[in-house]
Amino acid sequence: MRQVKREVKVGNLILGGNYPVAVQTMLNAPAKDVQANVEQAVRVAQAGCQILRFSVPTMEDVRLIQAIKQAVNIPLVADIHFDYRIALECVAAGIDKVRINPGNIGSDDRVKQVVQACKSKNIPIRIGVNAGSLEKEVLAKYGAPVPQALVESALYHIRLLEKHDFNDIVVSIKSSNVRTMMDAYRLLNEQCDYPLHIGVTEAGTYRMGLIKSGMGIGGLLLEGIGDTLRVSLTDEPEKEVQAGFDILRAAGHAVNGPEIISCPTCGRTNIQVAEIANEVERRLKGYKKPVKVAVMGCVVNGPGEAREADIGIAGGKDEALLFIRGEKIRMLRGDIVGQLVEEVYKL
Repeated sequence: MRQVKREVKVGNLILGGNYPVAVQTMLNAPAKDVQANVEQAVRVAQAGCQILRFSVPTMEDVRLIQAIKQAVNIPLVADIHFDYRIALECVAAGIDKVRINPGNIGSDDRVKQVVQACKSKNIPIRIGVNAGSLEKEVLAKYGAPVPQALVESALYHIRLLEKHDFNDIVVSIKSSNVRTMMDAYRLLNEQCDYPLHIGVTEAGTYRMGLIKSGMGIGGLLLEGIGDTLRVSLTDEPEKEVQAGFDILRAAGHAVNGPEIISCPTCGRTNIQVAEIANEVERRLKGYKKPVKVAVMGCVVNGPGEAREADIGIAGGKDEALLFIRGEKIRMLRGDIVGQLVEEVYKL
């Protein structure tokens, strides 16, 4: 069951409560290349990204905000470290959310200035704790970035904001170690009611990154933990977005678009399952309704599995039996893919 957290508004989106888990990503083009960032922002928006973050390392890079806002209509998050003045400029430039750790921007007066600026425009702050950049004092106390250390750091940063009566907070508490990350989020979930941004940081390249993210993010989602997520991959941000929705779908969350279920095939297989499944997925790209499509290779498990889907086929010799919502409809011969896709669009 979903853990209900307080609601925090990010642009035109609300995190927490009973609102859907939002999928986000982060641009990885050089901050100084405005055009590259804009083009990448358009691509991730087309992929369905719901919250978009990018680094703002210098004052000059604040210009990214308006350039990206003119290109896409999704909430934008400025990722800022150390210089509180950049945070103030981002707020003035119309950013929708600020990602900053209050403890690394200097004196309490600087924290107060950022908080007051955000409060004046109802802009939330995400506290982003990372196992690779814990405070020296916390590391010295625990000896390693264990879950308890991550949670202590997060609560410290939360208190710095709460001290100034600021509660529009989202918290992430990431590690590249899946078990550490999951245990840390479980502990934090028990100790605060702010929306949680979940993810495995530095998860790796596409293959391993998907596995670690699927385990960590998916595992927490199944426990009802998480209000927004990012799949961190050493790859294009569009792939992070797609992976995020795939993990949500696998964890049982309602996601628009088709889900293709296909068998691994065996010696009984009578149709080209891989080719058919891939081609069905390709042809249904852009299809917006939530639909489960099964492509099964034989009559042993195929009919039963296909009946569990909204629509599906079970392969015979040079033909396939079409199922729709558990009912046997007819045999498909010839252009099996074309006929299946046509039936999907009729649903």
